[in-house]
Amino acid sequence: MVPEKGMKVTLAAGSRGARTGEAAVAVNAKKIAVYVLVVFALYVIITDPPKAAHYVQIVFEGISDAAKAVGDFMTWVANGGKS
Repeated sequence: MVPEKGMKVTLAAGSRGARTGEAAVAVNAKKIAVYVLVVFALYVIITDPPKAAHYVQIVFEGISDAAKAVGDFMTWVANGGKS
């Protein structure tokens, strides 16, 4: 079949945007995990603000420690891997 002049042709493979099988389960599991995490965070913030502040402090300490470790590693690499 040859399209007529001025006719727009669109090529599509399968159903666009439709998720089936394992991909759909993974997406749904991710949505549920994010929802549970948000609900837990709101619950802790509302019921026990000092505990929520402590959790935030733990997270930022972890991020800081990880950044320091990456910096130490990069310094080690820049020095040629010498101890």
